[in-house]
Amino acid sequence: MDKNLKKRETMHRLCAKGLEVFHEKGYYNTNLDDILKDLSLSKGAFYHHFKSKEDYFIAIVQNLVQQKVYALLVEPLNTHENPLPVILDSIEKALEPGRPNEIAYGFMLNDFITEFSKRNEEIATYLRDILKVWEVNLVSILKRGKVDGYIARHVDCEGAASYIIASYLGMRTLLAESTNRQLKYNYVQQLKLYFNAIEERQVVA
Repeated sequence: MDKNLKKRETMHRLCAKGLEVFHEKGYYNTNLDDILKDLSLSKGAFYHHFKSKEDYFIAIVQNLVQQKVYALLVEPLNTHENPLPVILDSIEKALEPGRPNEIAYGFMLNDFITEFSKRNEEIATYLRDILKVWEVNLVSILKRGKVDGYIARHVDCEGAASYIIASYLGMRTLLAESTNRQLKYNYVQQLKLYFNAIEERQVVA
């Protein structure tokens, strides 16, 4: 196998397994030896790719979590259409329960922020910055929606973005602890009502 290809394959295996174990046990309760044993890799192979456990975790966030969050929740916002249906559609898709090993990457973010917030401010800040990118893009598209006449002029775009993010993260937490599919349906319906309330009303002559 080509050396570069083998290196990328090893990196991917390490990151995928690390994410699984870190999320299941927690970063501080995870022993690197357990991960390496499962992958049949030596410590020498590990330190060939990463300087430390912390460096390893940051690579996981960059290669898996960040990319998935951006793909699901940020990239769809690059549109000049009415932003409200676009935002709603991206959130609905992000809440889909299928393909757990792929989709779940983006939803471990809040759990990791909670774990690191009081123990490692540097990593916690790095994680919060991922959410900040989503927030900035939400505010931008909502403001554009006001200018284009899709969203009512009185709407506080920063407040609306904060509400959307907080409600989404809260729903992810509820869905992770429940098999009740009605929860998602109820949430989406309430989000639709909120969007209807902030939408610009067209005056009929």
